[in-house]
Amino acid sequence: MLAITLFSSIASFGQNPGQTDRIILKLKNEIADPGKSWSKQNLIGNNKIDIVSQKFHAVKINRQSTGKKSNTHIYVIQFPQQTDLKQVIDEYYRTGETVFAEPDFIGSGGGTLGVVPNDQYYNLQWGLKNDGTFPLSPSKAGADIDMENGWILEQGDSTIIVGIIDTGDKLDHPEFAGRIWKNYKEIPNNGIDDDFNGFVDDVQGWDFANSDNDPTDDQGHGTNVTGIIGANANNTILYAGVDWKCKLMILKGLNSASFGYYSWWADAIYYAVDNGAKVINMSLGGTAVSTTLQDAVTYALDNDVVIVACMMNTNSNTIYYPAKYTGVIAVGSTDPNDNRSNPFFWSPTSGSNFGSHISVVAPGNYIYGLSYQSNTTYDSYWGGTSQATPLVAGLASLLLAQDTNRTPAQIKSIIESTAEDQVGDPSEDTPGWDQYYGFGRINAFYALSVMTGINTQDPQNEIVKVFPNPAKENFTVSFPSTTRQIEIFNSLGQPVLSTKVEGQSVKNFQLENNGIYMIQVTTDKQRISKKLTVCK
Repeated sequence: MLAITLFSSIASFGQNPGQTDRIILKLKNEIADPGKSWSKQNLIGNNKIDIVSQKFHAVKINRQSTGKKSNTHIYVIQFPQQTDLKQVIDEYYRTGETVFAEPDFIGSGGGTLGVVPNDQYYNLQWGLKNDGTFPLSPSKAGADIDMENGWILEQGDSTIIVGIIDTGDKLDHPEFAGRIWKNYKEIPNNGIDDDFNGFVDDVQGWDFANSDNDPTDDQGHGTNVTGIIGANANNTILYAGVDWKCKLMILKGLNSASFGYYSWWADAIYYAVDNGAKVINMSLGGTAVSTTLQDAVTYALDNDVVIVACMMNTNSNTIYYPAKYTGVIAVGSTDPNDNRSNPFFWSPTSGSNFGSHISVVAPGNYIYGLSYQSNTTYDSYWGGTSQATPLVAGLASLLLAQDTNRTPAQIKSIIESTAEDQVGDPSEDTPGWDQYYGFGRINAFYALSVMTGINTQDPQNEIVKVFPNPAKENFTVSFPSTTRQIEIFNSLGQPVLSTKVEGQSVKNFQLENNGIYMIQVTTDKQRISKKLTVCK
């Protein structure tokens, strides 16, 4: 399969702070003095470029070797640690002197790919990275959501709020430090509804089960689910969530016995929408049809809030709500060997539900996570479509971090269209959509490799779309009608493809090798450079 990502010139940079402090830069016009005397002042000799380098305190400049037969001049510019390389690269492009600018990425030996967090027990999170050695169940390498490669493209945005309607959360857990959503319109503990939203002192969410402002977990399910979505990563302890930066809005809609009224859930949905949530995770469900719950779900979707819900665990086609409602992303569960969870470890009669409304599946059995009773416990695990659902909710929040203008329908479509089909038992996981796996097991890398919703009014984003075509090893580019020529350069700035496109608006291309390329589009008005990542 060929997965293609089209980025704006700055879209994916700066996602891994501290991994590199250097930028590789190629100029459109070579400098007059190719000597190295300028490097003593950390200058290149191009005034516009040098102003940017000085602004961000460049500490070292070297010329990159491009081969004896090449006249191309490429420079490696080092900056102080913690420099926002995304901002630097953006300003280099704005000079109009830049062919391409990209971080001088750091790799490693041994075949390691992607972003690997340093969390102490990350190796137990087979749903994020499965190397085929998971000890508690038959396991297959690659039976995961390809999260490490997904993190290359996106790790989250603190402006995205994910509402979690569940049993609550261990609010003081270090894995949630700085991540719990706060209502700053409310003055803590003054007994007054300061923001007039109908809830008194709702500083950190609300407990709809007990009608108070303390959504602390008293059962455990919610803490596990919340950690799957957004546990702090790269902090050397315990586990890593899917989204490393989003805010987590804790809404207790299940009591200590893990039961809840539909009215609680509906109220929690309205609260989440009205207070800025963009994704709502509902690892819960009931079999009764309800206008009250349906109206709340419709309110969320109409206000551009994604809802992700579990299929439930009765190993049947019994319909549960809200998973059944149109527009909701309904999630089933898979095991470490990519088969549908049947049964879950906790009961021989359990299993991931199936039916005509299922969207996708995700890893959901033997899911290690955080404890609601201890900040250091690491050896508890859960199993259910409840655990698969937050993986999908986390992916939805990453997709919104990429593009906040994406609608719930677009998020749902991206997740479904990029899911991996025919990964499980062939008797159930048949070609295309099926009632057991839906469109397939989610793949974070493929999903995050689809860039949509680009503002065509912005001259820096005139290319509309690049997307994979798994049937052929090619990709399609959609571009403005004013485009005259498209060129593709490899990472050394050497041309690998050039074509004129007058009178066209869509064209198919093929690239034989994986790698990072620059796609350059020449229109009537300007030349636009975009980054292109090819991975077959």
